[in-house]
Amino acid sequence: MRQGVASALLRGLQATRASSSLAESSNLVRAYSSANTPITATLFPGDGIGPEIAEAVQTIFKAAEAPIVWDEQHIGKEVDPRTNSFITRENLDSVLKHRIGLKGPMTTPIGKGFRSLNLTLRKELQLYANVRPCVSIPGYKTRYDDVDLVTIRENTEGEYSGLEHEVVPGVVESLKIITHVASTRVAEFAFDYAQKNNRRKVTAVHKANIMKLTDGAFLRCVRAVAERYPDIKYDEMIVDNTCMQLVTRPTQFDVMVMPNLYGDICSDLCAGLIGGLGLTPSGNIGANGLALMEAVHGTAPDLVGKDAANPTALLLSGVMMLRHLRLTDVAGNIEQAVLATIAEGQYLTRDLGGKSGTKDFTKAIIGHLK
Repeated sequence: MRQGVASALLRGLQATRASSSLAESSNLVRAYSSANTPITATLFPGDGIGPEIAEAVQTIFKAAEAPIVWDEQHIGKEVDPRTNSFITRENLDSVLKHRIGLKGPMTTPIGKGFRSLNLTLRKELQLYANVRPCVSIPGYKTRYDDVDLVTIRENTEGEYSGLEHEVVPGVVESLKIITHVASTRVAEFAFDYAQKNNRRKVTAVHKANIMKLTDGAFLRCVRAVAERYPDIKYDEMIVDNTCMQLVTRPTQFDVMVMPNLYGDICSDLCAGLIGGLGLTPSGNIGANGLALMEAVHGTAPDLVGKDAANPTALLLSGVMMLRHLRLTDVAGNIEQAVLATIAEGQYLTRDLGGKSGTKDFTKAIIGHLK
């Protein structure tokens, strides 16, 4: 059983293999196939525990001899007028230059009038698809033992378009934007991903029974794409029913594609099925192979400086990054070391039910490298 689930995890965490095909088809993207040529990647350590888990990832990558050179970027301390965010123009230019990056957790102050850090990165870099595999991890017991699904979220519009205004005092309006271009693009990515990763079904999640124009437009785009993939089963599900079905029978799902807000909610729900955001990798994919992988959990300010942070989510996101760069051998080595450490259960951080710190957990992973 453990071997079977481990195999499923290895399949599920190959979350950017479909996006790698975009790199192959573009003359603008470097050839990543050589395992000996160092590749420069942007690294955002982030806030809170971000620098600690980023250091753990760098240590493990070095021990595994991953050919990565890090261009470490730190967000500004003041709002950059060029981006209306703490994300600076130089931060964005680094990702655009290297076309690959890894990001720790970031915090945007609530209700301060400037753009979210994550929203800035996704919109400015046109990272149109968020890919989050959720696969049960062997040796870590949850209510579900056989979860193996992938959420693909449209990343640039919907309710997160950032278009809000006060109509009259006391009445605030937020605009939901759905376009044919963005909906078709993410649908094509989802079906291409399913086909390249031997997935059997794509489910479109929506609320078109209420939001007839916006979600109706999204569904029409997905249906049109689905017709070009007759070998992949396609179905649709209303978002509230989707949430209920996920917690009652998650095995019915395979690849799920949805607009921005629903993807934000459902992907976190799916993470809960396998143990939480601390175990869940995530990748944001743009055109021509550009990609920014990230840990999607919070900054955990209460854990800062206590050697208590769990680096698994950022590390597995780093594995996604390596696979995107076609460094499959080193990616597999790091991944199996993480799985072996968790399955062994001797050196686990407190959020995983153990008593070890970040440094001991990191050393244990290095000890399982081949």
